[in-house]
Amino acid sequence: MAECGCGNKDGGAGGPFSKGKELVEFVYNAHDGSVRDQPISQGAIAIECQGCKASFTLETYLGKCPECGGVHAVAPMNPVADNVQFAGVDFTLPQ
Repeated sequence: MAECGCGNKDGGAGGPFSKGKELVEFVYNAHDGSVRDQPISQGAIAIECQGCKASFTLETYLGKCPECGGVHAVAPMNPVADNVQFAGVDFTLPQ
């Protein structure tokens, strides 16, 4: 999975190098949704919620803060804490 090159090859928005909400939406939809719930290949990432500042562990490529529900994601290409993106305080996942 770390070799995935999906997304825009021209470096445009909506690919694995996106920021914020765009990256969260990319991870949510990548490979027809099969990526978002997979455990992070290099192991869970201890992060601080970019919304409420609570500490939590991101165990899958897309997850929610247990305190405020803020949605965070990291692209499989380089899943490290510095690359975790936050969708914003008003973002909710599709039902």
